[in-house]
Amino acid sequence: MKRAAVYTRVSTVDQHLETQLLDLRQMAAQRGLEIIQEYSDKISGVKARRPGLDQLMTDARRGKFDVALVWASDRLARSVKHFLEVLDELNRLGIEYVSLRENIDTGGPLGRAIIVIVAAIAELERSLIVERVRAGMRRAKLDGTHIGRNPLILDHESIHRERCQGQSIRQIAKGHRISTATVQRVLHRHASTPQEKVA
Repeated sequence: MKRAAVYTRVSTVDQHLETQLLDLRQMAAQRGLEIIQEYSDKISGVKARRPGLDQLMTDARRGKFDVALVWASDRLARSVKHFLEVLDELNRLGIEYVSLRENIDTGGPLGRAIIVIVAAIAELERSLIVERVRAGMRRAKLDGTHIGRNPLILDHESIHRERCQGQSIRQIAKGHRISTATVQRVLHRHASTPQEKVA
């Protein structure tokens, strides 16, 4: 028997979670699913934080159930993008998604086709984000804006001189505000540089 998790949400005070729960419990019984946990939120659809959904996704990652049952897809996610993200993650975790109102079941052939489409859209979205970031970096570079850390400017002679005067590598690093590894690298490079012969 597959383990199922039920998620319900209402957004206004005159709606009742019990209506959704009764339908989902009945569907679980018809499908021979064992409901191991019921998650719910009473919150506006546009609100980002949903404790019930957050806990459902946490338990999904822990492998606590095999099927996620929802009354309707718009109950699950706050936006199309969020819905795609949730569905994509459930698919990667090997968890079936079943929506009562839309009659979506990712365990069946049509549902699996929907998952392929969802995964493709999610991948496209990720690619577009990466491309936008890269385009922004290219534009900033053309405008002369420096991207990344500022180059480290070292006073090699001063570091070598202080070492010759008996200062420890830690003291030199602290004085120049650099790491001890950087100090060692500078000293090693200086030592391996051929010294000019005095005529």
